Amino acid sequence: MSDLLQPGKFSAPIDADKVAADWRQRGYSCNLFVDPPGQQWLDFTHACNELVTVVEGRLEMTVGDARLEMGPGDEVFIPAHALHSVINIHNGISRWLFGYD
Repeated sequence: MSDLLQPGKFSAPIDADKVAADWRQRGYSCNLFVDPPGQQWLDFTHACNELVTVVEGRLEMTVGDARLEMGPGDEVFIPAHALHSVINIHNGISRWLFGYD
């Protein structure tokens, strides 16, 4: 599942409006999460596809059996019905965008 991660998809500094415009063209919504250090979102599934991009900080994501580390500008594709988790591994706040198709 390493094809799920697109490192550096968006150039730093990350412009959330540009990400949102890109995702809209691809049929996705775009929303922001702001997570404190250590925040964990565990074992989620959705009936639709999801995209995630880090704006600031670092995230560890698991999608199925794949473990991925993300930094600013990286994009991860999460297929519909895939079990996934997100953990803020940054020592500060992580800001990240997520969207559904």
